[in-house]
Amino acid sequence: MQTVVKLLAAFLVISVSTLIAAIAMRHHPALVTSAVWIRTPLVAASAAVLLWLARRAAAGHRKSFRRLRIISIVVLAAIIAVVAWPGAFPVWIRIEQAVCGVFMLSVVVRTNLRVVRSTMAAT
Repeated sequence: MQTVVKLLAAFLVISVSTLIAAIAMRHHPALVTSAVWIRTPLVAASAAVLLWLARRAAAGHRKSFRRLRIISIVVLAAIIAVVAWPGAFPVWIRIEQAVCGVFMLSVVVRTNLRVVRSTMAAT
């Protein structure tokens, strides 16, 4: 679970950095669209929640682990939609989301491994 915590910490850093970049580029409407204004705070918030759940799961909280597994799948699906939806988001956001997608895919895979699920069920 420590690797999952590290992956989600990196996801949070990237997400907050993206929000800061959007604020810095706010005068460039081609780069910071209304979709970016909606998406970036939501992604940063979800990254914070996921990291909190991962830390609780690493401490042995089974309900947090279950929530982490479910929410990480939903977040991964949303990231895939953003990356795949042509024209909905600027290229820079799609690239950032693709990077975040790699982190989230790793979280989804790691939290759904049989050995990890068995370990969490035993606690």
